[in-house]
Amino acid sequence: MKIQILPLVTGAQKATGLTVIIDVFRAFSLEAYMYTSGAKKVIPVKTVEDALALKKENPSYILVGERKGIKVEGFDYGNSPSEFVGVDLSGKTLIHTTSAGVLGLASAVSASQIVTGALVNAKATAKYILEQNPEVVSIVPMGWEGKIETEEDALCADYLKALLENRTLDDLQERVDLLKQQEGAKFFDPNKPQFPEDDFWLCTKVDIISGVNVISKDGKQIQSEWVKYE
Repeated sequence: MKIQILPLVTGAQKATGLTVIIDVFRAFSLEAYMYTSGAKKVIPVKTVEDALALKKENPSYILVGERKGIKVEGFDYGNSPSEFVGVDLSGKTLIHTTSAGVLGLASAVSASQIVTGALVNAKATAKYILEQNPEVVSIVPMGWEGKIETEEDALCADYLKALLENRTLDDLQERVDLLKQQEGAKFFDPNKPQFPEDDFWLCTKVDIISGVNVISKDGKQIQSEWVKYE
């Protein structure tokens, strides 16, 4: 199994084989939490316009998303896991658009299969990949808006690679703790209420969710399916 790490949108565009699109802060951590809260389906869409059009066709769907970290005007929720704590999503379909993660899904045009990546379900994701036994695994840490590399996504990529290679990432917890002074500092900044502190703690919990977010494409629409995986 060849494992390659290809950062940002440019990496997603180059990715081949089974591809993991990583967005720890916060898109794919959030999607994992939404599924564990009972969501029937999460539909990732690339643009706000596409999200609104899909909502118009399906009024019962829930709009979730952000631009530059801020909830899109008129949406039901932002891209914040803490907004969903205690919310029962049983049977609900959610439309999800973000600045980085969903862009990565749309950009991975040469991937044979796509899954999402986050710290909360990294071990389950690795087990799923190993069972698929692909010749090539492309790991894509999306960073900020798919343009700037960030520590949390790089850490998740390194951890996932270590899991796939059956080795321990010795500095995992140390690097998680450092995130508070790095990209995660925004969650502790009172001048950035769009990044609540609780989101930091929810997104940096490691291996607490047993499931994998498997992505497929039906024409132009991206489809997401949650596969429980112990």
